[in-house]
Amino acid sequence: MHIGIIVFDDFTDIDVFIPWDILNRVENQNWTVHFLGSKKSHTSMTGITINTHNSINNCKDYDALFVTSGPGARQLYQDKTWLSNLKLDPQRQIIAAIDSGALILAALGLLNGLTATTYPTAKILLENMGISYIEQSFVEHNNIATAAACLASADLSYWIIKKLLDQKIADEIMLTVKPLGYAS
Repeated sequence: MHIGIIVFDDFTDIDVFIPWDILNRVENQNWTVHFLGSKKSHTSMTGITINTHNSINNCKDYDALFVTSGPGARQLYQDKTWLSNLKLDPQRQIIAAIDSGALILAALGLLNGLTATTYPTAKILLENMGISYIEQSFVEHNNIATAAACLASADLSYWIIKKLLDQKIADEIMLTVKPLGYAS
């Protein structure tokens, strides 16, 4: 299984590094996690630069894609050239978006007719695109899920593992990151 985390300049650090860590806890030789971007490296909103493993032009080669968020997403969802590089297919791929990453899914038409969630400050933008906003931390429709607020990226990571592998493995991995005393 190949999982791609889509990054861009001005991404929100926690929305990238939480899924990176959780998804890389899967112990399976056929499981890989890559950063995908439009160039060889991208810099977060706090100045951390990460190297990408592959291009967003190759999204079609991945079993699951995690669209991150941040100030950069609020620019890119309007960039037709950048969007044209994202070949996402919910018929055969698991597609997740955290916070303003939902704007990118909406711009691609993947949320048409669906409900979705996003970061509260992106709610109006999402609704202006004709998407019905739901004030929940996690919204799932078959192979597409959106989540709101940075820590919900853990929920999206759990969902990806559960969809691609199984719930038992996902539960075991989440136990390694949950604070002591939290319900499983």
